[in-house]
Amino acid sequence: MIEIEVVNRSGREVDETAAVELARAVLTGEGVGAGELGLAFVPADESRALKREHLGIDEATDALAFPIDGLGELPDGVPRQLGDVVVCPDVLGEEWRGPLVHALLHLVGYDHGPEMEAREAVYAA
Repeated sequence: MIEIEVVNRSGREVDETAAVELARAVLTGEGVGAGELGLAFVPADESRALKREHLGIDEATDALAFPIDGLGELPDGVPRQLGDVVVCPDVLGEEWRGPLVHALLHLVGYDHGPEMEAREAVYAA
């Protein structure tokens, strides 16, 4: 089972149930059978601080991915820690689904490019 812990610090109403369903669909579609994911919806100032701290770019952004285990082999009995995804509704408004998919694909090892774009198209339907 994919366990997803959701926090919403954004101050905006977000359909957390839909976000969890989408995350599970993407991760399952990418071959993840079990694991743990953190999903946070944050305000613009927090998004900006995270992007500045981790990427050296001083701007708020739509979504950030902080991968941990990816899809690599793990020792028996060790739960897969997928990592965290941070989404900023202030930047995105109601259009958070595409950036969430994008960030989830980063968690499982995709980099920007044609292969990632093809996988994003699968989940855009």
